[in-house]
This record gives sequence, structure tokens and C-alpha cells, in this order.
Amino acid sequence: MTAENMTAETRQDRFERGMRVLAAIDGEAGERVVSSLADISPELGHQVAAWGFGDIYSRPGLAPRDRQLVTIGMLTALGGCEPQLEVHVNASLNVGLTPEEIVEAMLHSAVYCGFPKALNATFVAKKVFGERGLLPVGGTVDQGR
Repeated sequence: MTAENMTAETRQDRFERGMRVLAAIDGEAGERVVSSLADISPELGHQVAAWGFGDIYSRPGLAPRDRQLVTIGMLTALGGCEPQLEVHVNASLNVGLTPEEIVEAMLHSAVYCGFPKALNATFVAKKVFGERGLLPVGGTVDQGR
């Protein structure tokens, strides 16, 4: 086997592993992101799957639910990532986060990245929860503090 074949095989293995992880976490939404890049930037689609999910998301250091919690916080803080946040709110539900935990993470982010970004993220979550029949989100407001 030549070095070129090994690189191609490794590249394909990483892509296939990434697509399996992507499908398990994001379902069809993640697969749609990769396929939507086929006619404009297939390399970016490949890297999302191979590097983002095949190399990073598949690492053993954090459980999938914890990775999604971090991802929600980062996308909220960045702002302007609402389409990606929508995919990851769905993914968070897929890997075991509750709507209450997702909302709490977004509320917590307001302290660090501001109300506008936290509000935008929360409205994305509201859209996803509505589509999945998860509204209203429970939880109590402690007015006594």
C-alpha cells in the first residue's frame, strides 16, 4: 500500500466515522448540513464530518451530552450562529439534555455574553421545542431571592 492510498483510506475512515457520529448525535439535520455543501464546498462538508465529528466529537474525554452543553454555550456566546444552534439544540435533546437544562444554560450565558445573545439563543430553543412538542418548558421562578 502506498502512502497515498493510506492517506486516502485514513481520510475516508475519518469521514465515515464522523458521519456515523454525526448521524447518532444530529440525525438527519447534521447529514443535511454535509450534503448541502456538496455543490459549493465538498471539502468543507468533508471536514465537518471527518474532523469535527470523526476526530473531535468521537473523543472519549467528554460525554456527548456534555459536548452539546459546551457547544450550546459557545454558539450562544458567538451569536449569529442561529442555524447551527438550531441543529445543536436538537442534538442536545437527542443525547439526553432536557429542555430545562438547555434553557438554564442559555440563561447562564446571559451573564457572560449578554442578554441579546442569550435571548436569540432562547428563541431558537423555543422554536425547536415547539417543533418537538416540548412547550411549555417547566421550571419554577424563585422570586424570593
